[in-house]
Amino acid sequence: MNGEKCTATGRRESRRQDRRETIVIAASRHFLDHGYSGTTMSAIAATLGGSKGTLWSYFPSKEELFTAVIDHASTAFRAQLSEILDLSGDLPTALRCFSLKLLEKVTSPDAIALNRLVTAEAGRFPEAGRIFFDRAPWQTVVLLAEFLSGVMERGQLRRDNPVEAAQTFMHLCVSRLQQQCLLGLIPEVTAGQREREVERAVPLFLRAYAPDGAGGRLSG
Repeated sequence: MNGEKCTATGRRESRRQDRRETIVIAASRHFLDHGYSGTTMSAIAATLGGSKGTLWSYFPSKEELFTAVIDHASTAFRAQLSEILDLSGDLPTALRCFSLKLLEKVTSPDAIALNRLVTAEAGRFPEAGRIFFDRAPWQTVVLLAEFLSGVMERGQLRRDNPVEAAQTFMHLCVSRLQQQCLLGLIPEVTAGQREREVERAVPLFLRAYAPDGAGGRLSG
C-alpha cells in the first residue's frame, strides 16, 4: 500500500512539474512578445486555457514567474559551462571553450531579445532588471569566479579579486559582438566571428593576470 501511495505521489509531482514547465514556456513567449509591463498573469492564464487562480497556485506573482523564466533559460546552460571549467585541464583551453559557449549563448536571437526587453523595461520596472541580473549574468560571473579562484590558488594566475577577474574576462569576450547585435548592426554572429573574438580576448586576459614573472607564457 505504501508503495502505491509513493507511486501516486510521484505521478502527481511529475504532472505538477510538467504543468509548471508548460507555464514557464508560455510565459517566456509572452514576455518576449509583449515586454515585462505588457505581460499579465490573466493573459498567460488565457493562453494556457486555465484560470488565473491555477496560475497563481504555481507562481504567486509576476516577479516570481519572470524569475522562473530566467532560470529556465539559464540553468541548463550554466551546467554546461560548469563542465567546461575543469581545474585539472589546460587553462587556456578551458577559457577558450568557456568563452565560445558563452558568446554563442549571449548573441543568440532569444538572448538578444531578452536583453532588449530587460533594457527597455528596467527604467520603469527595476525589478525586471534586478531579477535578470541576479539570475543570469551574475550567476555566470559567480561560476567563473569560483573557477578563477581555484586557478589563482594553484598559481596559474596572479592572485586578485576573482569576481572582478571574471567580470573582466566576460566583458573582453562578449561585449563587442553582443553590443553590435543589440544595436542591430549585425543580423547574426557567425562561428568565425566568435572564434576570432575569443582568440583576441583569451590571450589578453592571460597576459593581464599572468603570475609575477610569467610574462606572456600563459597566452597559449
